[in-house]
Amino acid sequence: MRLSTTALLAGLVALGACNFDLSTNPNSPDPIGSDPSRNEISVAANGLLIAFRNDLADFALDVGIFGREVLRFDGSDPRFTGELLHGPLDPGGDAFGGDHWGDEYTAIRGGNLILSVLPTATQLSAEEQSATSGYVKTIQAFNYLLVLNSHTQDSIPIVTDTSITAPPAPFQTNAAAFDHVVALLDQAAAELAAGGAAFPFPLPAGFSGFSTPATFAQFNRALRARVAAYRQDWNGVLTALATSFIDPAAPLDRGVYMDYGTGPGDLANPLSIDPLQGENFAHPSLRTGAQLQVDGVTPDARFASKTVTRPVGSADDLSSDLGWVRYPSPNSPIPIIKNEELILLRAEANIGLGLLPSALPDINTVRTLSGNLPALADLGTPEQAVTELLYNRLYSLLFEGGHRWIDARRYGRLATLPLDRTTRPDVPPDQVFATFPIPSDEVLPRQ
Repeated sequence: MRLSTTALLAGLVALGACNFDLSTNPNSPDPIGSDPSRNEISVAANGLLIAFRNDLADFALDVGIFGREVLRFDGSDPRFTGELLHGPLDPGGDAFGGDHWGDEYTAIRGGNLILSVLPTATQLSAEEQSATSGYVKTIQAFNYLLVLNSHTQDSIPIVTDTSITAPPAPFQTNAAAFDHVVALLDQAAAELAAGGAAFPFPLPAGFSGFSTPATFAQFNRALRARVAAYRQDWNGVLTALATSFIDPAAPLDRGVYMDYGTGPGDLANPLSIDPLQGENFAHPSLRTGAQLQVDGVTPDARFASKTVTRPVGSADDLSSDLGWVRYPSPNSPIPIIKNEELILLRAEANIGLGLLPSALPDINTVRTLSGNLPALADLGTPEQAVTELLYNRLYSLLFEGGHRWIDARRYGRLATLPLDRTTRPDVPPDQVFATFPIPSDEVLPRQ
């Protein structure tokens, strides 16, 4: 990945209404160099989060559209109902078909810059250097995972050289990239364990409860469990979860979040749109697919709490009367990973191991506490157990990161997602894409 210095610095800049730790002149920070100060390390460390927080929201929207969680009726841009639903996906720009690449690699390369100078940071103790390295590698691993989740053509670069004059990093197979993610997370866990009692920098409010090396390591292990599930390493899921923050007795929404805000120069959550008049709609399949609460009448509490009935909106032969209240405020954070997902990951691992009775308590915990659904007596056949798992992952993780699409793909169920327009003579029929294309400006330099 080749990025200019300007592009890299832009990824390390924002203003601090979200408690990001920033320099006195965040619009023009100095590039981090040899023997960085504590403040420079702090700015750069928080800059890794700033680099991809806009795209994290965009990822939830675009991949939510792929997975038919979200419809966006935007009169100024028909690509939301065209390119993302029936294609073709255009890899030529940094939006829509060419999206979910550049911001992530900006964060990854920013992390490489920190790692390259960290051993020279004389203002940091050895423990603080170790903690910082563990933090950086964890954030890098998450950004690689975003790229892997959105690009499945079996070829992404693994960036190791921070020089802007170096040739583009070669493409690697997705298997090799996943190996790299695992290695980063495991290296980071060891470094966090040797990282002492505190980071040499504060973290924003979304990391509350996970802002020391020891507690941040629990977040690291949560991500490690997610990666293991994506690779069907079921024992690996259980091993990682054992030292994560999973706790069925804790609030299900406890976790790590990306912050947004409305302060001067800050970034408001772009998914927070008027639920009755805004462009974002919930896909009607969410209503028809919702199971009923214990009263036998009211839809799943997760559906009821995250959507609202609104005047019918339509565009391009699509319509919906469901608005989103998932992010009610411009200050609403977006989950990166939370306790509810971890409980379902443990259930998934036990289903994968054929231990359906062991999976049942976790499924029922989420069903009853989050959905107000009746508890199940059993999970049925293995195939029925997977269906029940995916149902709960859908409604527990609605509009949080495209989980419906990612899950349908990894379980070979993309064909089960609804297609709304299949017989129009004037446009191509809707389809469910399995991947975003690699951006053209990444492919051409490597040819």
